[in-house]
Amino acid sequence: MTKQLTGKRGDTQIHSVVRSGNLELVLEIITCCGEAELVELLSKQNQSGENALYVAAESGDLVLVKELIKYYDIGLASIKARNGYDAFHVAAKQGDFEMVKVLLEAFPQLSVTFDQSNSTALHTASAQGHIDVVNFLLETNSSLATIQKNNGKTALHSSARNGHVAVVKALLSKEEGILNWRDKKGQTALHMAVKGQSVDVVNELILSDPTLATIIDGKGNTSLHIATRKGRVEIVQALVKDKRMKWDAINKSGETALDVAEKARNSEIAAILKEHGVLTAKNMKLALPTRSAKELKQTVSDIKHDVHNQLEHTFQTQKRVKNIAKRLNKMHTEGINNAINSTTVVAVLIATVTFAAIFNLPGQYTDNPKEVPPGYSIGEGRIAPQPPFVIF
Repeated sequence: MTKQLTGKRGDTQIHSVVRSGNLELVLEIITCCGEAELVELLSKQNQSGENALYVAAESGDLVLVKELIKYYDIGLASIKARNGYDAFHVAAKQGDFEMVKVLLEAFPQLSVTFDQSNSTALHTASAQGHIDVVNFLLETNSSLATIQKNNGKTALHSSARNGHVAVVKALLSKEEGILNWRDKKGQTALHMAVKGQSVDVVNELILSDPTLATIIDGKGNTSLHIATRKGRVEIVQALVKDKRMKWDAINKSGETALDVAEKARNSEIAAILKEHGVLTAKNMKLALPTRSAKELKQTVSDIKHDVHNQLEHTFQTQKRVKNIAKRLNKMHTEGINNAINSTTVVAVLIATVTFAAIFNLPGQYTDNPKEVPPGYSIGEGRIAPQPPFVIF
């Protein structure tokens, strides 16, 4: 049997030997145990909830971890200490890339284990800025970037808050869609970034999506409100330099960013905000009638212009219609006259032919004594005897 609960941490013998890094003695203890006893030994936790594998990983003893994992399964390896971390998670927190790699190769399922706040190893590594570990985890499973903690924060929120620009870039390169994700307070990664000190992170986020700066959280605060409240002079300057943005948002406390600055008596930030046209809520309300009058005047002018154009268009259309009507009437009259004239001409032609036919009957006179037809005499008219003529 192994000795249990020794020392002020409540370490068992295996905890103490692992902590000392004595591989030979660790193996001796393991080989002396039966199967059931070995499971109990390796799963045994001290007062901090740490098992032997956790202690070895936290100590950074890669050789010892490689040996211990031969006797662990995923169930034992994922046992959590009281801080909510398992051996893999604590290695990620410390940025121990080789340790993370060894543990994940042995137990791939460890990448999706989480602590009591639903924080994965990626969350923790991102918050600490361990870019090698972050890249490795993202290559293993990029969807890890979309896992939210109980408070709604992603790994991007955590890395942005702590100013880790390389991690921010890595996360966005794999899962760009998380850029606008909000936590349970309604805050984006930019809201978190302006609480920190890194202008580079702020610029990176704005570069990815400039409209991110105008998103308000659950209390109606933009990133400018928060940066002002935190007194982040350089970050305020980075935000207001974008001329496309309007910084007239009033939060649920009735404050603009300038109100926040004046309330905090931060004259430096107040001066920057005024320089970029940011007003207090009171001055915005006073300016509203003037703005409205100008806008109304412009609107009326636009309407008058549109009405004039429509009337002019209608007048021109009516004029064209009248011209077309006149042309149609003229064509109609000319058509009637032409029809009358055509009828008259035809009638005259018919009459002419008729009278000509009367006076010019087909046939000839008998004027040759040698060729007098039977029944005719010299000088007598001879009418054509053909049936068509007889009918005519």
